[in-house]
Amino acid sequence: MDSHRLHPTRRQLLLAGAAAPFIHTARAADAWPSKPVTFIVPFPSGGGTDAFARPLSAQLTRLLGKQVIVDNRGGAGGTVGAGIASKAAPDGYTFFMGAVHHAIAPAMYPKLDYNIETDFVPVGLISSVPQVIVVNPQRMPVNDLKGFLELVRKNPGKYNYGSAGNGTSHHLAGELFKLQTKTFITHIPYRGAGPALQDLIGGQVDMMFDGLGSSANHIKGGRIKALAVAQPHRAPGFADVPTSAEAGVPSYQVATWYGLWAPKGTPKDIVERMQAEMGKAFATPELQSAWLAVGAETPKLYGPAFGQFVSAEVKRWAEVVKSSGAKLD
Repeated sequence: MDSHRLHPTRRQLLLAGAAAPFIHTARAADAWPSKPVTFIVPFPSGGGTDAFARPLSAQLTRLLGKQVIVDNRGGAGGTVGAGIASKAAPDGYTFFMGAVHHAIAPAMYPKLDYNIETDFVPVGLISSVPQVIVVNPQRMPVNDLKGFLELVRKNPGKYNYGSAGNGTSHHLAGELFKLQTKTFITHIPYRGAGPALQDLIGGQVDMMFDGLGSSANHIKGGRIKALAVAQPHRAPGFADVPTSAEAGVPSYQVATWYGLWAPKGTPKDIVERMQAEMGKAFATPELQSAWLAVGAETPKLYGPAFGQFVSAEVKRWAEVVKSSGAKLD
């Protein structure tokens, strides 16, 4: 046998062997998803995160051709679900849908079992909505923020506000408001915005500093009253609700944002595919209508840019926690 004829064959085999892992990875990415994908939402159903997770998951189910399941794992201001998600297999079948609360948590919970900046791959920003000051109209019969401030200043400690839990944006927004307006309102933490809202509607708590996403339908239904949105411009779809500046507290600016992460180690091509499908979902009339209904906007922020935004928010909220003296109740 001519030995020279063997050498090209051997080279071909070696090249084929070296390329095999890359071919396998490409085929795996092309096949993704081959089964349902889970979004871990770290709050009970009915809260602000759900208001975006469920419409988004419905559109992604259609676009991906496999069901996207919302798995609510509430507790400890969203940190329980985040810890679970951080330890999930990085195979592209588990994602974490968190919120601004997870940029606040590092300053409030000194012993977290995860790091939002290093244990996840930032996928993208889903939406941003202003915080809104809402009251139960029977328990707090006021027409505007000026009347509200007069009432709480005359009765320090008498009124309370519900939150989605210790260390959430609801909690810190309340503490920031109290700091800026020199008022005292008692904090009542819940296991999510949904349960807190139900007690606000039912009259068990007086008010909330809530994300507009979860309060929107209840405001429109007249079950709770909106006094102001905490941003410089009025919210889309809520032109009759004044801004905090218009209502007399110009320094009070707080937004609630929601984002998607993947466990660290999730293949880059799967993350990029999810980002592409998210972009398609946001462009659908269904999501544009759903976001408008709750006064939300969707800045285009993906990957490292979203990660840098989260890191900046971690620093910002650490300063708010320090200056307000907020503590776990």
